[in-house]
Amino acid sequence: MDQAMLAALIMVVVIVITLMLGFPIGLSIGLGASAAIMVILPFGNAMTTAAKRCFTGANSFSLLAIPFFVLAGNLMNTGGIAKRLIGCAKIVAHKLPGALAQTNIVANMLFGAISGSGVAAASAMGGILGPMEDEEGYSHEFSAAVNIASGPTGMMIPPSNIMIVYATVANGVSIAALFMAGYVPGILWGIGCMIVAGVMAHKRGYVSTEKYDVKKTLKALWEGIPSLLMIVIVIGGILRGWFTATEGSAIAVAYSLILGFIYRNIKVKDLPGILLSTVKTTAVIEFLVCVSSIMSWVMSFAKIPQLISSAMLGVSSSPIVLLIIMNVVLLIVGTFMDPTPAVLIFTPIFLPIVQSFGMHPVHFGLMMVMNLCVGTLTPPVGAILFAGCRIANVKIEQVIKMLLPYFGVVLVSLLLVTYIPFLSMAIPNALGLVSLPAGFNMFFVG
Repeated sequence: MDQAMLAALIMVVVIVITLMLGFPIGLSIGLGASAAIMVILPFGNAMTTAAKRCFTGANSFSLLAIPFFVLAGNLMNTGGIAKRLIGCAKIVAHKLPGALAQTNIVANMLFGAISGSGVAAASAMGGILGPMEDEEGYSHEFSAAVNIASGPTGMMIPPSNIMIVYATVANGVSIAALFMAGYVPGILWGIGCMIVAGVMAHKRGYVSTEKYDVKKTLKALWEGIPSLLMIVIVIGGILRGWFTATEGSAIAVAYSLILGFIYRNIKVKDLPGILLSTVKTTAVIEFLVCVSSIMSWVMSFAKIPQLISSAMLGVSSSPIVLLIIMNVVLLIVGTFMDPTPAVLIFTPIFLPIVQSFGMHPVHFGLMMVMNLCVGTLTPPVGAILFAGCRIANVKIEQVIKMLLPYFGVVLVSLLLVTYIPFLSMAIPNALGLVSLPAGFNMFFVG
């Protein structure tokens, strides 16, 4: 066995064993990559190379956007913005079957369009709407399932932290193009959830007893406008070229803080706790980026991406078949791995394959993100699943059965996004954010 294969084997074995022992995914990757690199290089050189890779991986201007967007989400959770977004969502959803459930879905989409976090959206909306749904006679399991199933829309509708990570790994991919590409898939996911929630609510007889009048509607819209303006300011500014995605994230923080003080929901004494929560979340992401950079070096040395690419192309040269295989792999990986390390590990492996048959990196990025979003709804590490169950005070096994119809529409949406580039590429192409080659088929991959 040559040195490269030995290093790759050691890395995989260490990662698998440590994960089975219950180690955090970041620590498992770090230990496996460090053990492998010491097989390749002398100890001193190995440590120097590992340190350089960590610095190189984390030394990205684009990654600075992540702590700012995390902080903006935390400020919105505390600052009363979530309640005002719910008021706006009611305007859209109050006449639909299961009005409060539909409001939850629309509110998750709006909150995600500002914070970029599915967990934050599900936590905020579940905490506010849950008691209201109880009063309307909704079962806890139904309410939790609706909230959980629609939570991932916040990871696809921009801004999105996971898209920023993908753009960092897939060198040369525009964050603005990825952001714009996320709108249609995110809305498609949300509409699918609304259809399922409407059918289930109709069968259960969940009818809203709250009466809406013009005055109340206008008041809710007026109160929600300042919160909704953040979407226009941040995304509009990025598109107009007034500032980068990173600078836009800092503006989102300032705007959220100002609104929180205006609404009197944030006090100076609350800031240390908000900042500490942000630091904890950001530290986890940055640590994963660092250790994944070491692993990427080992994978490159061992030519693992090329080996996997050759194996997949040996199975079939059909883009349809290859994309099915990738979808299955990513869906399985997403059940036991958080989206961030999954993107860091599998982007260098799969991206060259899809580029070989003409799939655009932006299109593939949305396919990958959508796949990994499904994993946030499934045990054993589904962050949104656990957050939604905790907020609703229900057991996971009670909610899983309710989630099955939502998985059905989400998987249909995933297939549509995978094989119809138009759904993710139309907006960035119309805005001139991507350059498509002559003859590019916007309506079918394969």
